[in-house]
Amino acid sequence: MSSIRVRFAPSPTGYLHVGGARTALFNWLYARHTKGTFVLRIEDTDRARNTPEAVRVLFEGLQWLGLDWDEGPLPDGSVRGDRGPYFQSERSAIYDRALRLLLDRNQAYESDGAIRFRMPRKKIVVEDLICGEVGFDCTLEQDFVIQRKDGSPVFHLVNVVDDLDMGISHVIRGEDHLSNTPKHLALAAALGGTAPRYAHIPLILNRSGSKMSKRDLGASLSEYLDGGYLPQAVRNYLCLLGWSLRENRELFSIEEAVERFELGQIHRSNARFDADKLLWMNGSYLRSLSPQEILPHAERWLESAGYPTGKWAPGYLQEVVLLVKEKVKTGKELVEWARPFLEEEVRFQPSAVKRFLNPDGIRALRELLADLSAAPDFAPSALEARFHSLAQVHGTSVRTYVHPARVATTGREVGPSLYPTLTILGKDRVLQRLRRAIETVAS
Repeated sequence: MSSIRVRFAPSPTGYLHVGGARTALFNWLYARHTKGTFVLRIEDTDRARNTPEAVRVLFEGLQWLGLDWDEGPLPDGSVRGDRGPYFQSERSAIYDRALRLLLDRNQAYESDGAIRFRMPRKKIVVEDLICGEVGFDCTLEQDFVIQRKDGSPVFHLVNVVDDLDMGISHVIRGEDHLSNTPKHLALAAALGGTAPRYAHIPLILNRSGSKMSKRDLGASLSEYLDGGYLPQAVRNYLCLLGWSLRENRELFSIEEAVERFELGQIHRSNARFDADKLLWMNGSYLRSLSPQEILPHAERWLESAGYPTGKWAPGYLQEVVLLVKEKVKTGKELVEWARPFLEEEVRFQPSAVKRFLNPDGIRALRELLADLSAAPDFAPSALEARFHSLAQVHGTSVRTYVHPARVATTGREVGPSLYPTLTILGKDRVLQRLRRAIETVAS
């Protein structure tokens, strides 16, 4: 059995940042690659900032990404494994013992009501698995607080105590924590424990080249949940923020990532977040899904948008989803493109009406209405033949009928292929919409 034990230790103060999601993913990948253990630990000692809602959002994000943990709290707050609990707010007795030990050894002292750790005045070398050997001159380092005046323990103490107590073998975290590592090594030594190996992953930068913050667009994982992104696409993209297969291929399965993930292959340079690339990747994943795979996602997106999917036969919804998915990149776009199939009233885009439902367009619709009323076959190929035949009879281009027909039946200038659209809507609804468009504009 592998002795690798890694952890994801977020502080639930609002939402799951994409940087935190990537940290969780890299820890999960390393645990799964080495057949080790992935521990979830909630660092909730800051009672003023931590909320139950933030914890719920955190669980929801990890579950959506498919990052299951081996030890730690379950989403309902109960404990998985036999080493819980994994909420730091419930581990105060463990931190109190560590504080007493440091005070008894004169490696910590009280100062103005707080407790400070005596930082050793020497050079400390961090043997980082990604950054390499990094030296820190701590000869002028100040002693630092490990317990506040109000009695609450500080991040540095609880982080180290928990890593030792839980037998964490590797700490994989953002490079912004590298400067904290000398303190954590010193604390581990003072407590008589063996510190984990450290691996600091590169920062994620925004478009302007600075560290991606909570204020940046696209920084919250919830944006992708709500925007109709696929978890496998987001997961794939997060992998690329610091790691790759080292071949000319960016789309790969999570199984491939697990098989080939190595800490030594994580890039040293910072990663720039590219929202356009993620959008492209999501579209690629969406188009590749089979009918059985995409329908559950589509139903969830539609339900969230206020369309109770039980109103329509599964076969009808599947036809609609398979038609529009070829043209969209997100579930949010899929819902927009599906609206004409799910609503009886057509929502006309003013620009589309102005451009295509002018007098020439209305004349074309009248000719089309007369022709389609007599159509015995409403299959896409039969409809295409009738459009071309009608254009030939009137000595005009087939576009003369295609664009007004699209606007009359969907309200839009652009959309999925017209002939399958008309087939799915059905003859009765198509004729009704053609009449309504003619009457609406004529009046």
